[in-house]
Amino acid sequence: MQNSGPAEDLKTTVMQLRETVLQQKETIMNQKETIRELTSKLSRCESQSFPAAAGPGGRRPGSKNTMGDVSRGTTDTLAQLGQTLQTLKQRLENLEQYSRGNNTVQANSLKDLLQNKIDDMEKQVLSRVNTLEETKPGTRNDTEQRNRVESTLTSLHHRITDLEKGKDNRPTDKFQLTFPLRTNYMYAKAKRSLPEMYSFSVCLWIKSNASPGVGTPFSYAVPSQANELVLIEWGNNPMEILINDKVAKLPFLINDGKWHHLCITWTTRDGMWEAFQDGVMRGSGENLAPYHPIKAEGVLVLGQEQDTLGGGFDATQAFVGELANLNIWNRKLSIAEIYNLATCNSKAPAGNVFSWTESNIEIFGGATKWTFEPCRSLN
Repeated sequence: MQNSGPAEDLKTTVMQLRETVLQQKETIMNQKETIRELTSKLSRCESQSFPAAAGPGGRRPGSKNTMGDVSRGTTDTLAQLGQTLQTLKQRLENLEQYSRGNNTVQANSLKDLLQNKIDDMEKQVLSRVNTLEETKPGTRNDTEQRNRVESTLTSLHHRITDLEKGKDNRPTDKFQLTFPLRTNYMYAKAKRSLPEMYSFSVCLWIKSNASPGVGTPFSYAVPSQANELVLIEWGNNPMEILINDKVAKLPFLINDGKWHHLCITWTTRDGMWEAFQDGVMRGSGENLAPYHPIKAEGVLVLGQEQDTLGGGFDATQAFVGELANLNIWNRKLSIAEIYNLATCNSKAPAGNVFSWTESNIEIFGGATKWTFEPCRSLN
C-alpha cells in the first residue's frame, strides 16, 4: 500500500503523455490535410490556366515574362491562392495557441515540420504563379489581390520567426535569408540608412548555385544615385562592386552551391579596394570612385538591384540563394579581423554601421528566414 502513491502518479503521467501524443497526432493530421488541400488547389489552378496559353512551343503568341507586373492569371486563380493561404494562416494560429501550453520536444518538432511544409508550399505558390504569368497577356486589374497574396506570405514568415524565437531563444543574429526564386518582388530591406562614409568594409556569408550569375546580394541607393554601393553578378559577367556607378570586377568564384565568406574593403583616398574570399585576399585595385564619399539618406536592399530609390527592381538581376551575417563598417578592417570573421573567431567584430540582427531587417514578397550559425552550418 505504501507504493500506491508513486504508482498512481506514474500512471497519471503516462496517461497525460498518451493524451499529449494523441493531440499532437491530430494536429499533424490537420496540417497534412491543409497541405493536401493547398496542393490540390494549386494543381487545379495550373490545369485551368495552361489550356488558355496555347501556341507554338506551348507559349501564347505575344506573351512575355513580366515577373512582377501583376499579370497573375484570372481573378479566380488569385482568389483561390489567397483563400488557401488564409486557411494555412489560421492553422498556424491554432498551432501557436496549442504550443503555448505544450512546450515539449514533440511540440517543437511539430513547429519545425510546419515551417518546412509552409516553405515548400510557398515555393510552389510562387513558382506556379510565375508560370501562370508567363502564359497570360499582361493585365493590371489584379493588383489588389496579388498584393494580398504576397502580404499573406510575408505574414506567415513573420509568424514562423516568432515561433522560432519561442522555441529556442536563439540569438537574434543567428539567421539566414533565402531567396528561392528570381523575381522582382522578393527582397529584404534595412530599416535605417547608412551614414556618410569615407571608407567602408562590407562582409557577408553567401551560398548560391544560380546560373547565369547569382544576381544582386545587396544594393544601396541614394536620391541622386541608384548605384551608390552595389554588389552584383549579372549574366555571364564576373561579380562586380559598384560605387557611385563606377565598377570594379571582383575575383570571386562562389556559384558552387557552398557557403562562402566575402569581404570587400574600400577607401575614398585613391579609390583603393581589396577583396577577400573565405578569409584570403583574392584581389585589389585602385581608382574606384576616388574621393567620392558614400552618401547618407539612402535605402539598403538585400536581394535586388535598385533602379530607383527603394524600387525599380529587375527580376533578371535578382539574387537567388542564401545570405547571412551581412555587416558594414565605416572603416577598413584589418586582414586579421577579416580572417576572424571567416573562421567564426569569437574576436570577430560586428558591423558598427549595419549589423546583422533581426530587428534591423524587414522581409518582403516571400523571402524566407531560417536559423543559421556560421561555420557550424557550412555546406
